[in-house]
Amino acid sequence: MTDLRTTPEPTTAAAPAQAAVEADIVLTHRPGRWIDGWDAENTTFWESQGKKIASRNLKWSIFAEFLGFIVWQLWSIVVVFLPAAGFQLDTGQIFWLISMPSLAGATLRIPYTFMVPKFGGRNWTMISAALLLIPTIALAVCVGNPETPFGVLLFVAALAGFGGGNFASSMSNITYFYPQREKGWALGLNAAGGNLGVSVAQFVVPIVVVMTAGATLNLPAAGWIWIPLILVAIFGAYRNMDNLSAAKADFAGSIAAVREPHMWLLALLYIGTFGSFIGFAGVFPKLIADQFPDFSTFQVGTASISLAFLGALVGSLSRPFGGRLADRFGGAAVTVCSFAAMAVGTVFVIATLPLGSFWLFLLAFMFLFVASGIGNGSTYRMIPTVFAARAGTADAQKTGSSVTVQRKTAAALGLISAVGAYGGFLIPQALGISKAANGDYTLGFVCFVASYIVMLTLTAVFYLRRGVGAGGQRV
Repeated sequence: MTDLRTTPEPTTAAAPAQAAVEADIVLTHRPGRWIDGWDAENTTFWESQGKKIASRNLKWSIFAEFLGFIVWQLWSIVVVFLPAAGFQLDTGQIFWLISMPSLAGATLRIPYTFMVPKFGGRNWTMISAALLLIPTIALAVCVGNPETPFGVLLFVAALAGFGGGNFASSMSNITYFYPQREKGWALGLNAAGGNLGVSVAQFVVPIVVVMTAGATLNLPAAGWIWIPLILVAIFGAYRNMDNLSAAKADFAGSIAAVREPHMWLLALLYIGTFGSFIGFAGVFPKLIADQFPDFSTFQVGTASISLAFLGALVGSLSRPFGGRLADRFGGAAVTVCSFAAMAVGTVFVIATLPLGSFWLFLLAFMFLFVASGIGNGSTYRMIPTVFAARAGTADAQKTGSSVTVQRKTAAALGLISAVGAYGGFLIPQALGISKAANGDYTLGFVCFVASYIVMLTLTAVFYLRRGVGAGGQRV
């Protein structure tokens, strides 16, 4: 088994000297909202200046990422309305439109990981938010014409991947702002704010396409309505965010991270947690429409509401608590419990399918979404802890590492988020294949249960047992 231990980082000062250094830190602000001298691990600096600046950047990062997730998952709810709008698509084509944004978004997360060091967190937030205008306008144009070829629809769905890429750069940026002891909560909030975009898209789009239409559906509104908010995000990042000079690219470290077996193991675990969340969130509206068409939408006055948004909502809200629990009890312990709960929840889903009870089906999926949300937060919290332990840091759960290790961690965060996001492609495809081969989704869900058991075992073996994982530490 691979041990995470390496040579410990040298300490260069005693505690009194360190306290004096903490008291003397002064930030340098340069044009373009660049900040020099950032040291979140310095307690005096953090309490006097750092926390306020980090909080301001976190808020606008959350808002921009929130819109990114909305754009990324627009097709998950739009496809449900395509047949009623006159589009002639088979089941396989529908599942490709659901999964293509996740495939493109996961792939874009790889280059997005390195954009913050190259352009700065504030600058790249502005650029990445502006790129969201492309898929929203393209969607609005192409869904207005039922004669649009499937190839064009698929290409425009792939453009929605711009929204998925945002996550990697946003999380990479925020990890520089916060001390090690608070990364779990901060990264959890940042991710949860973004994940909520899935729920909002699935709640708002059915209402808008019905209420803004006459006798038919106004599908182009599903794209147009987000443009003003995207412009607000661009301006808000321009006025309120900062670039940290410490957020420099460490390409040698990135290459080393790719060669590190634990990075790939963590990426596999993240496929199980985040990949499940985004995959189930994307396919949930379609599952409801197929299994319980009478419950696909509810009329409230003139508005049409889909309960599919509840899954992404509870999964998003539970994510920061996964990070907070990991801060307290360790990411591995929380992740093991999460995978166990996900396996149980999936078995519950399988059991409800032949019963024909929508409310049991919904309850089973809510449990599954909560478990995956908690797992998202705890698994992601494990990453900086593992890399800190890999550098020989004692008590890696709470103790910060050198700038070099932080840069490696930031690269790993983005790369792992990219690999994990491929779950958003794999889950709809697996369910689509199961449906085409057997006429139902049972086989696909059985495969998910087996996968969660394997990932639970890997987490327990490599990160939970003392003396095996992080230099004798439990991660």
